[in-house]
Amino acid sequence: MTASPGADRKTAPSSASAASPSATLPYIERGSPAFWRASLALLFAGYATFSLLYCVQPLLPAFSQTFGVSPAQSSLSLSFSTAALAGAIFVAGFFSEGWSRRAMMTASLTASSLLTLAVAFVPHWETLLVLRTLEGIALGGVPAVAMAWLAEEMHPEGLGLSMGLYVGGTAIGGMAGRVITGICTDLFGWRVAVAVIGVLGLCSMFAFRSLLPPSRHFVPKRGLGFSHHHAALIRHFGRPGLPVLFVMGFVLMGSFVTLYNYIGYRLIAPPYSMSQAAIGAIFLVYLTGVVASPWSGRMADTFGRGRVLIASLALMLAGVVLTMFTPLYAIAAGIACLTIGFFAGHAVASGWVGRLAREAKGQAAALYLLAYYLGSSIMGSVGGHFWAGWGWGGVAGLVAVLLVAGLALARVLRAREREGAA
Repeated sequence: MTASPGADRKTAPSSASAASPSATLPYIERGSPAFWRASLALLFAGYATFSLLYCVQPLLPAFSQTFGVSPAQSSLSLSFSTAALAGAIFVAGFFSEGWSRRAMMTASLTASSLLTLAVAFVPHWETLLVLRTLEGIALGGVPAVAMAWLAEEMHPEGLGLSMGLYVGGTAIGGMAGRVITGICTDLFGWRVAVAVIGVLGLCSMFAFRSLLPPSRHFVPKRGLGFSHHHAALIRHFGRPGLPVLFVMGFVLMGSFVTLYNYIGYRLIAPPYSMSQAAIGAIFLVYLTGVVASPWSGRMADTFGRGRVLIASLALMLAGVVLTMFTPLYAIAAGIACLTIGFFAGHAVASGWVGRLAREAKGQAAALYLLAYYLGSSIMGSVGGHFWAGWGWGGVAGLVAVLLVAGLALARVLRAREREGAA
């Protein structure tokens, strides 16, 4: 039940009502119309973010051919974007406390979609890298702000499911970006493929803008200085469990992107000699992430986040092992296991950040995503050197070591959770 306006005026002084709207307004309950509108809106935002960001991943071999660059150099079209996104997210996490969350996400989706359209017309490799870097900066206003919006507006009992649905949207975007570009590249060339992704990004922005309910528990705070942000930053790193979750973001995304970056090079070469469309079809396994994300979020709400996170990382590791075998069905099964484990683990870890952060949730989400996208940028490029030096065995070994470290961190988080400290 909501309090009447008159009750609000009696119980909340005018000076405090703007600062603490949560004192009188209810959270969005799981299963309500507002819950599904918000979840669908942020699913569109997640779709657009991942499709715009990762549409170039299946095009790395095409870039090598068009611009005459090596696999490691071609991977910079993704690594530059994710590195810029990591920095932009960190900055956006600070400024998001003083700006409208809806306006920031809308502006980010619009700018990044237009930059993607511009990439379709670039004549030179260096120009493409500049535009992709700007696109990463433009996208910075979506991920951390979306996570903060969910943590602030959703009832805690439904946060795991809603975060899982948002991450499911990123899975749809990752799949669509790769599959659409793969098919369109074979039919019309990579430039048309990238332009199509840009147009779909603009359509998603309009859907997001029309569906997202107004914020109930957030009012922009003006005049927040450096001392405020610095103090909040120190508190986040002093909060037990949060720094471990930040590193977990690096592990999850670094492992995932490294494997996906170079699997195309393996499959386009003999003995497989697959076409771009066939390689793009493999990314249909992203559909498993659409199911795994909300399911894992709900399981985490029921059985504990630590257990689900450990299982997710173990599944990713099993997937890496499967890709070491020669048969194509084993490789496809390995990619599927890695994908399910990644989206399940990311849904759990990102939702956990929102629960542990007591204040400045946008900044806490930004720190997690800073590490998350740094993992994509750093490990995604490092993997190119492992591919050049040791082939697929080198790439798989690098990812396996990273996941073993992640399992050790997940056990630490599980131990804290059992003690009631996380």
